[in-house]
Amino acid sequence: MIYLKQVIEKEDLRKFVMFPFELYKNSKFWVPPIINQEMDSFNEDLNPNLKDSKVEMFLALEDQKVIGRIAVIINWYEVKEQNTNKIRFGWFDFVDNYNVSKILLEKVVEIGKANNLEYMEGPMGFSNLDKVGVLTSGFDVIGTMITNYNYDYFKSHYEKHGLKVEKTFHEKTFLFEDIDTEYYEKMSRIVKTRNNLKEVNFYSTKKVMSRANEMFDLFNKSYAKLSSFVKITEEQKEHMKEKFLSFVNPEYIKFVENSENKIVAFAIIMPSFAKALQKMKGKLMPFGFLHLLHAKKFNKDVTLYLIGIHPEYQKLGVTAIIFNSFIQTLKNKGIKICRRTPELTDNLSIDKIWKNFSPKLIKTRCTYKKELH
Repeated sequence: MIYLKQVIEKEDLRKFVMFPFELYKNSKFWVPPIINQEMDSFNEDLNPNLKDSKVEMFLALEDQKVIGRIAVIINWYEVKEQNTNKIRFGWFDFVDNYNVSKILLEKVVEIGKANNLEYMEGPMGFSNLDKVGVLTSGFDVIGTMITNYNYDYFKSHYEKHGLKVEKTFHEKTFLFEDIDTEYYEKMSRIVKTRNNLKEVNFYSTKKVMSRANEMFDLFNKSYAKLSSFVKITEEQKEHMKEKFLSFVNPEYIKFVENSENKIVAFAIIMPSFAKALQKMKGKLMPFGFLHLLHAKKFNKDVTLYLIGIHPEYQKLGVTAIIFNSFIQTLKNKGIKICRRTPELTDNLSIDKIWKNFSPKLIKTRCTYKKELH
């Protein structure tokens, strides 16, 4: 008999976090999270996302063995400030048994109705910076530190239970050797001169941190027009600085400033930590952190994590300045491949940025939606 158990005790939270390690233990393409960080994601004292969100986690069990899990999330800022009556769900993993996925999704419906919400959507996390989407193609390509991985049977479970595709995301990659460097050098000079702009490079994390809040403010402005966007709060900025920026080589962060020294564009690239995380098997200690340090310094693949452009500058070609700066930095470090994080297929302004890079589609993922009434 399959039954649900709500995660209350730390012992059950650990089972919740560890379930994917069992489910994907034979996969060459799944990238494990860092166990302690994943546990901390559900700690109200450590994750500021939980200040604006309600989350309940559940395990699906049979004969006391975990066979599925789900997190049910209400982002109250989204509901109250944006009038988006949505209940989110994420951390949704399960064995290939329709009864398991069914009982987990029924809990989302139950909680959503109890809170007078109109529809459910997932998989997604607490905010726009969390992992999003169920993988629907690209199962034979290794994942990343910042994306979900799942088996190919997941899609059929969503469809079986009456959920429909709501948003589609593409992940693409390109080779640095295919980039026309002369074109970007020329365009960078023209755009800087025409608009009185300059690039800003970093060589210390301390300097990055001193301007991180300004960068996150620009991120909020850049994506404010997207209907699904939820802004980064002050508490989340501090969390992101500690959890995320400390991982990034400062040379992989680029700003563009105007004549008043205000940031009008930025981009962040991260080295690929996928292979390092697989070797670590979720553990930083005693030697796991060494794999991360090695990847940070020597990896030849990178992931473009964030890019933001002030709305007033989005049609002025400022990305040429950023890309030219990155091209020089990354070629000096021998970088071969750049991978983009999942991008909404209807975000045409972002898609246009990459038209000169000959990108190759490697993965597709979707969020699924279902009305509750």
